[in-house]
This record gives sequence, structure tokens and C-alpha cells, in this order.
Amino acid sequence: MAPGHGLSAASSRHADAASVSCEMTDGVLRLRLAGAWTLTGARPDTRELERMLATQGVRRVVLDAAALSSWDSSLVAFLGRTLESARAAGLELDLGDIPEGAGRLLALAEAVPEQEGARRVAARLSPLARVGTATLAMRRSFLGSLAFVGELTGAFARLATLRARFRRSDLLLFVQEAGAEALPIVTLISVLVGMILAFVGAVQLRQFGAAIYVADLVGIAMTREMGALMVGILMAGRTGAAYAAQLGTMKVTEEIDALMTLGLPPMEFLVLPRALALSLMMPLLCLYADALGMLGGAIVAVGMLDLGALQYFQELARGVRAEDVVLGVVKSAVFGVLVAYAGCRCGMESGRSAAAVGGAATKAVVTAIVLIVVADGLFAVLCEMLGI
Repeated sequence: MAPGHGLSAASSRHADAASVSCEMTDGVLRLRLAGAWTLTGARPDTRELERMLATQGVRRVVLDAAALSSWDSSLVAFLGRTLESARAAGLELDLGDIPEGAGRLLALAEAVPEQEGARRVAARLSPLARVGTATLAMRRSFLGSLAFVGELTGAFARLATLRARFRRSDLLLFVQEAGAEALPIVTLISVLVGMILAFVGAVQLRQFGAAIYVADLVGIAMTREMGALMVGILMAGRTGAAYAAQLGTMKVTEEIDALMTLGLPPMEFLVLPRALALSLMMPLLCLYADALGMLGGAIVAVGMLDLGALQYFQELARGVRAEDVVLGVVKSAVFGVLVAYAGCRCGMESGRSAAAVGGAATKAVVTAIVLIVVADGLFAVLCEMLGI
């Protein structure tokens, strides 16, 4: 390239357009930067400059930025590419009088070396490779689940022998959060679900003159299925997500690492009280939801079907068996363990960023609901086999 040859932006008709001119003298290539090097303005094509740096005869590159009128990160990006090209060609680069701020930014960018393969575009996997990758991920997740369940079981075993290490005040706080503070939402949903069940049953049973059996429908449905299932899903969205967010945030702030440094096992100090509190409160919430669901059914039965309140509750007492109530309570206890497992595991495995904490909370809710529905299906099959 001849001395004084310049590279300017496409909008060179603007007086303040960014430009770079090159001048070769005794093996020293002097680059003069001029104009406004900003992201909003046009910038020169530097491919010819990069080819020139790779030519023989250039030993040293000097930058001259005296004619710069303004700059932003586009200048830093240009300097970084020039520095990279000079290093690749084995040339010495003199930054000269570039702006002090740009020099600091360039030094900051150079402080941490670029990861190997950071610019590599991930190759598109074949269908078979994607299946294999998904299978390996499922295997890792399954093994992680087994390890988490084993550690949690060991924590409960140490609790049974009074050797578990956690603060009793934390347990009482989690009991309050999973119990008393959940009553308003459980009350609202339970009454509404009971009313819906009664209304749906009333529409059909009135055609046969059997409106009285609305009480049996509401009572059996609430005690055997809806009470436990509804409370489980509510607690998955309310408490399970909260557990995941709390533990995930503790990972971000390195509180869990600090506990391990102090010799306190996170499984006992953090997970055990949460799982224990939810397991204790779920059966009580289930019984509460059953009672309010039946009350909601009574509102519809008395208000729409002209049944007497005494008649409704007498039929309810005849139709609902103790086995139905016990089955619902057992289901709710199992659902409580599943919600605690999903929330705590997703929180403990969360990444160390705000986005990862949000993802952990979402994953906890989805995982808990799936586990609850699968467990409810298994309960239905088991009850059918046992004739319950």
C-alpha cells in the first residue's frame, strides 16, 4: 500500500466520518485515526488494513489518534482487532496517544484471556447424537435424584436419633409459612372447588330426582382426590417455588459454601427443616380443605337444590367413609414430601445467577406437579388392586 493511503467509512462525504490512513516508513506502519468512531456512525472497512499487517516488511505498528473527534466502544473493538492481527503477524504495536479511557478499556479486555473455543460455532448434532445426549442427561438427572433422596433419607434417620443439626427456630418458621400462611389461598380454592363439584353434580342428578346424592359426590371427591391433589398443587406453586428460590439465592450469595466451610451439612441445616415442615402441614391442610370443600358443596345444595342443611350433612356422614379420609391424608403426606423434594433439589442444583434462580423456581413447580399427578395415578391403581 502506498504511503498516505486511507480507508474511510462509506459515508465519507460527511466531514466527521471515521477514517484510518496508513503510512509506511522504514518498516514502521503508522495508522492515523480521525473522525467520530461511534456505533451510530459509519466506520471504515479494515479488511485491507488487516491484509497489510500480514505483509512482509512491516516490523512495527504505531497508532496516531490525535485527529479523533469522538469515540465509544467501536474504537475499542477496532483496537482489539488490530492488536490481535499484530500479534498474529509477530509485530510490535505502539498504542501511541490513543485516549486514556480507550486504553483502560483495552487493558481490561486483555486482562482475562479468551476461553479456548469461545468463538466456535456449535456443530449441529445428528438426530442420533441428540438422542444420545438427551439419554446421558436423563441418566445424570436420575443418578442425581437418587443421591439427593439418599442424603435426605440419611438426614431423616439422623433426625430420628436426635443427631440432626438444624435450628429449631427455622423449623417453626417453615411450619408457619407452610401452614398458617397458606390458609387464605387454601380456603378460597377449597370452597370454590366444593361449589363447582356440587354444581356439576346437581345439573346431572336433578334429572333423575337424586339431588340428595350431591352430598356423596362432593364428600367422596374431596376426601379421596380433590382435597389432597388441590392442596399439593397449591403448595407446589406457593411453597415449592419459594424453597427453590431461597436455596438458589443462597447458592448465588455463597451462603451454602459458607455452611460447608463451617462443617454444617446443607442437607440437614437447610433441606431437612423445610421438608419436615411441609410433610407435617400437608395432612392438616388436606383435612382443612376437605371440610371447606364440603361446606362449599352445602352452599350450592342448600341454595340451588332446596335441600336442608341437616339433610345434606346427614347424607354426607353416611356417604363418606373413614377410609376415604385416611386415603386423602396419606396422599397429602406423600405429596408434601414430593413438593419438598422438588423445591429443595432444584434450589440446591441451581446455577449462580439471577436467571438460574428463576429457572430453578420454575423447574421446581413443574417437577412437583408432574410428580404429584404420577403419584396420584399410582395411588388410584393401588386402591383398585386393594379394593379400597
